[in-house]
Amino acid sequence: MRIFFTGGSGKAGKHVAPYLAEQGHQVTNADLVPLGHPAVADLRVDLTDVGETYSALAGLATMDELDLPEKPSYDAVVHFAAIPRILLATDATTYAANMLSTYNVLESATRLGVRKIVFASSETTYGICFAQGERRPVYVPVDEDHPTIPEDAYAMSKVASETTARSFQARTGTDIYGLRINNVIEPHEYAEMFPPFLKDPSLRRRNIFAYIDTRDLGQMVQRCLTTDGLGYEVFNVANADMSVAATTQEVRKQFYAGVEVRRELGRDETFYAIDKARDLLGFAPEHSWRDVLDDPAVT
Repeated sequence: MRIFFTGGSGKAGKHVAPYLAEQGHQVTNADLVPLGHPAVADLRVDLTDVGETYSALAGLATMDELDLPEKPSYDAVVHFAAIPRILLATDATTYAANMLSTYNVLESATRLGVRKIVFASSETTYGICFAQGERRPVYVPVDEDHPTIPEDAYAMSKVASETTARSFQARTGTDIYGLRINNVIEPHEYAEMFPPFLKDPSLRRRNIFAYIDTRDLGQMVQRCLTTDGLGYEVFNVANADMSVAATTQEVRKQFYAGVEVRRELGRDETFYAIDKARDLLGFAPEHSWRDVLDDPAVT
């Protein structure tokens, strides 16, 4: 597929864009900063400018395309570009930039006839990650039907983006899939970040004790690109196990006492339910911090 990938220079994008190229796709990275990967074309685009966004999506991706009899169209858009959390810019700037860029990408892509759009939403939509003080889920495991009522500007922008995406899907019939991505972890971060998590699970309560390996995130995007006909859907994206050594029962007892339990979970199963992605897309996470670090609960 010829893919227009926004935010390919960010923490997640710099892994996922090359992964998609490895799967045989032609990938253009639309970002303010170049990725510099030999398999990915870089194009500087300000996605908050609708003219720039439309022009980029309507244009060439590489010099080699000049030799084609006519300019090709993009088959898919993967929209990861965003201010990635609170406290990197003012709340107003974060909300405006994320909302406007998402609208511009959806507007331009659908008007140009792109039939598959995958966009990054967030775990923060459930209102737990950036809550002021303590906030617990309404029930566990947290699935896509859980209420999304956040109070912070970043998560608000993601909820609004989901609503906007759903409206564009209703207008055009395009397949548009939103990914409620959990805390993105690069492979080298297991050794750097996880030892404290294994000793003190409270460090992970804001992330619902979950995480997503960049390699498995790449797999998730690939499965979205190759699964057609779902219309508008949102999916939780996380690894199959928790990011802590404490067992599910221990976490429930310490942090979720009194919280409704919708179904029983396995010993180390994530509280951030990925059943829907497994059932509809065949998502099958392959990586874990346990491949790198010893589990103190076992050893």
